Amino acid sequence: MLALALVAPLVLAQAPPPKLEPLPDVPPPPPGVRDIAPDEPRVRIATGDVESVEEVREGGRVVSYKVTPRGGVPYYLYDTTGNGNWMRRDALDDGTRVPMWRIFSY
Repeated sequence: MLALALVAPLVLAQAPPPKLEPLPDVPPPPPGVRDIAPDEPRVRIATGDVESVEEVREGGRVVSYKVTPRGGVPYYLYDTTGNGNWMRRDALDDGTRVPMWRIFSY
C-alpha cells in the first residue's frame, strides 16, 4: 500500500496536459487614446550642446526636470504646487530630518 501511495503521484505527473489554446492578440486602444496608462510617470531625455534635460511627466503634466550641464553637477527643478513656480534642488534629498529625541527611558 505504501509503494502504491509513493508511485501514484509519479504516474499522475506524467499525464499529458489538457488541450491548451493560444491567447488572443491584444486589441488596439480605442480611437483618440494615445496613452494606455496615463498615471505612470514618463521620462523624456533631450540632449543639446550645452546640457542634458530629463523631463518627468505624471498625468500629462511635467512635474520635474533633471538638468545636467556639460562638465557640471546635475540639479533638479520641481513644481511642487502645480502653478509653474519651479524650485531648484541640487540633490534629491529634501533636507527633512525626523527628530529623534528620547521621550521616555526605563
